Amino acid sequence: MTSLGHAMGTDFKGPPDLSGARHGTRVVVLGSGLAGMLAAYELRRAGYAVQVLEYQNRAGGRNMTLRGGDTVMELGGHTQKVGFAPGNYINPGPWRIPYHHQGLLHYCNAFGVALEPFIELNHNSFLHSTEAFGGKPVRYRDFAGDFFGYTGELISKAVDQHKLDDVMSADERAHVKAAMRTWAGLGDDGTWTKGTRSSLRRGFDKPQGGGVDGAPVPSDLLPRDEVMKSGLWQFIAFHERLDMQTTMFQPVGGMDNIGKGFARQIQDLITLNCKVTAIHQDDHGVTVTYDDMAGGGAAKTVQADYCVCTIPLPVLSQLDVQVGAPLKAAIAAVPYGSSVKLGLEFRRRFWEQDDQIYGGISFTSQPISQISYPSSGIFTKGPGVLLGGYMFGPAAYDFAGMTPQQRVEEALKQGSKIHPQYRKEFSNGVGFAWSRVPWTLGCCSMWSEQARKEHYKALTTMDNRIVLAGEHASYVGCWQEGAILSSLAAITTLHKRAVGGA
Repeated sequence: MTSLGHAMGTDFKGPPDLSGARHGTRVVVLGSGLAGMLAAYELRRAGYAVQVLEYQNRAGGRNMTLRGGDTVMELGGHTQKVGFAPGNYINPGPWRIPYHHQGLLHYCNAFGVALEPFIELNHNSFLHSTEAFGGKPVRYRDFAGDFFGYTGELISKAVDQHKLDDVMSADERAHVKAAMRTWAGLGDDGTWTKGTRSSLRRGFDKPQGGGVDGAPVPSDLLPRDEVMKSGLWQFIAFHERLDMQTTMFQPVGGMDNIGKGFARQIQDLITLNCKVTAIHQDDHGVTVTYDDMAGGGAAKTVQADYCVCTIPLPVLSQLDVQVGAPLKAAIAAVPYGSSVKLGLEFRRRFWEQDDQIYGGISFTSQPISQISYPSSGIFTKGPGVLLGGYMFGPAAYDFAGMTPQQRVEEALKQGSKIHPQYRKEFSNGVGFAWSRVPWTLGCCSMWSEQARKEHYKALTTMDNRIVLAGEHASYVGCWQEGAILSSLAAITTLHKRAVGGA
């Protein structure tokens, strides 16, 4: 499929060709997220002398995992101590990988990072709106069956009533009716009605069994007007987006295993606890000034021939960066979105034991937006961790304004509308607010269409001896694949400049 030009997601074409590098040419990389580490890895392989400066005391950037014993410190002074049981974790940043993010998948394979399926769509999960069906959650399969059934019936009736004769030939009308019967599960009379056929999609009121009393009892349909006005169909549409389609993946044991896999390749190149304060350049090279936070904050400098800068834009815009007006304007033009994730640990995996939900996502109209069930550790005994809320936009800012304890409490309050077991089974939780993270000041880049037209080219064009990389320098923003692709583009540009003799 790929060789024919199909099934192509992003434009990854394999590792870059950096042949002909002048050995010893110095490159300083700012930031050891995936973009920075990949740049360092490929540049060193090509013969460049590379040094990586990292603000944090760990490599990986937003590729991170919280486990029991970890500490989360945020702007405003709040500190959270993660209390998860051994083996449990939450990924506050990236948490899934689409199948078509072939750049990231390539390097995971190359660096020995084990992956497993991430269950995105689960027909037994819940859909919930405070304004629909009396505020009670409904199973995804029930709602989807009824939504598709009623929709198929309406289309079939429109064909029968000759409402579509002006846009369809007689042959096409016959094909559409046949398609609706199969796709929507309609009865022989072209209607969506309670019975065995509908229940084989939405589930039976009394499931099929064995013995004398094994006959199933069909389930009642949800009222059509309630289905259509509920708005829950938007959650069905969510899974049809290219970046949410199956199959998706996750690293075995936590997302940070990708960052660790990358770091193993270049560990000797990374200097941690470096707070960059200035980036200056001239026609001969680049000088980076930083505070050595591990050495009492002493000011130090690094000189190099070129610089790959992956510092998040909200932070970079506050630094003394010597670049031209177009790039400076581009750096200031891209805000980062606020996002909050809530990790909740429960004493037992009640979603599996009580509700037969194994992975997947339940959606709600409440601010928490969704509940995601772990795709790993299925059927294990003991405590488990849910993603108890994932917010962007206004809801995220509201939650970021709360204390961590208030965030968790609100997650319990809202989640109880879907899972009444929440309060009884709750053990501990953590609320991670990206807008309060000092080293990124937000979750990821939020390009507007107008900003892309005005500033994207400048942001991704090398400015003398400085080139930017990171998810913000891609059309795959907010995904790790964006970091990978931008990094490859940046070092390819840098290499062309370096071998050109400039």
